[in-house]
Amino acid sequence: MARIIPNDPLLATGKVLALILQGLCALAGVILFAVMLLLVLISQDLADGIVNANEFELIDNSLVSYIAILVMLSAIVAALFAFFGKMRAIIVSVGEGDPFIAENAQRLGSMAWLLLGVEVLAVLVGLVRLYLANLASGGGDRLGFSIYDLTGPVMVLVLFILARVFRKGTEMRADLEGTV
Repeated sequence: MARIIPNDPLLATGKVLALILQGLCALAGVILFAVMLLLVLISQDLADGIVNANEFELIDNSLVSYIAILVMLSAIVAALFAFFGKMRAIIVSVGEGDPFIAENAQRLGSMAWLLLGVEVLAVLVGLVRLYLANLASGGGDRLGFSIYDLTGPVMVLVLFILARVFRKGTEMRADLEGTV
């Protein structure tokens, strides 16, 4: 029997926070689109004013790299928007008193895949940023690493494990209800 959890401050805070984060993702998406549009328009003006072909090649390479970064950032923002939407749905199911349902196992699995995509895209953004930095400075920039860089991959692993836990819990619950 599902027990509705009324007025749980943690659930209410989580729901509001997830909604705010979704709103920020939507705002970031609009800003990224506007910046891409502006960058393309400005680059056309720059290309028209440049006579030297070598300078145009440098700007052209940079433009493609900047647009690639903006496209990847847009994909990251879209993935995070979906991630927080799934998080809100899980919070709602917990508030309704029935979190161990098949949909939540699927949501957790989807959240893990979304976060894995974010991690991969973040590495790609870093590589393009490194390329641009080396292009501008003539080389010498390197990728850095810290222990905090493991937070994302560990979170992906935790979400995949939680998805399995929820899936197994749902199966066990169904078996239990079938025997009673």
